Amino acid sequence: MTKPTDTIANVPTSIISGFLGVGKTTAIRRLLSQKPRNERWAVLVNEFGEVGVDASLIEADTSTEKEVFLREVPGGCMCCTNGLPMQMALNQLLSRARPHRLLIEPTGLGHLEEVIGTLSSGFNQKTIQLKAVITLIDARMLNQDRYLKNDTFIQQIKCADIIIGNKHDLYESDDKDRLLTFTSNQCGPEIEVIFSEQGTFDLDLLDRSSRYIEQCPPPHEHHNPIETQLTELTIPDSGYVVASNTGDGFVSTGFRFDSRFVFNSIQLRLMLQGLDIERFKGVFRTNEGCIILNLAGGVLTELSVPYCEESRCEALGEELPDDTTAKLFNSLASWEGM
Repeated sequence: MTKPTDTIANVPTSIISGFLGVGKTTAIRRLLSQKPRNERWAVLVNEFGEVGVDASLIEADTSTEKEVFLREVPGGCMCCTNGLPMQMALNQLLSRARPHRLLIEPTGLGHLEEVIGTLSSGFNQKTIQLKAVITLIDARMLNQDRYLKNDTFIQQIKCADIIIGNKHDLYESDDKDRLLTFTSNQCGPEIEVIFSEQGTFDLDLLDRSSRYIEQCPPPHEHHNPIETQLTELTIPDSGYVVASNTGDGFVSTGFRFDSRFVFNSIQLRLMLQGLDIERFKGVFRTNEGCIILNLAGGVLTELSVPYCEESRCEALGEELPDDTTAKLFNSLASWEGM
């Protein structure tokens, strides 16, 4: 196991990848719960949206006392050639944490092959040591052509050293066999497939070696480089900020609301149950306390958290309803400016 020293080198690094809504963030939270007490871990989260919701969901599991350190890179794929914010965030995270282990969660729309190329080239070759690439997949997605015809979805599977068939408890009778056949065809019969519920899998998988890190190409250029770190900006006097991003046939709209905004939990649930989009995720200050709401594959899940400083959420899909912002404001229980 790597020991923290004045020189940061060969930090064991695991990429936890997968398409939108497969449970990557939940899996990372499960891994953090298994962290040995005598180790320091670091987590780098990359999101398609500008707001950085996933980092907020993980934040409750991170602190100096827990020796878990978090850094986020919102606003696009981290493999962009203009991705200076990603390299800066990685360097700052490693310098601050001096970790025994690094976990990286790329955006669900990230080009995994290029992400691996970025992280295994240049200065990164000395500072981090890439381990097995772990890709989560929900086998129910294999019933839908929009995933089977999506190049990013396919690439994330082909690049994997280990496949985690997540949400196994929700599968129909033939979903498991369909996943085994599909991954064998895409990756070869030697690919290891492990089935999981709620993102839980053995910590030992993080120490597996990768089979073809050296084969990955250098990073490519994207049309939407990260220009600002919205998550680090001060929220204006209005108390909220909205930001959008587009790419790879998807659009996202993200929101940040300061602590003056308190949402009605019942209205939020009703709004999300009637929302027909690819993904919605958020952490909210509500009249019932702080909650995490996650809509993926038409299924809404909820989790209580002890504290959140502000509310953050993101809607993502091929198209988004024009009244998304209005619906959010209609879900407010109170605001000091009302």
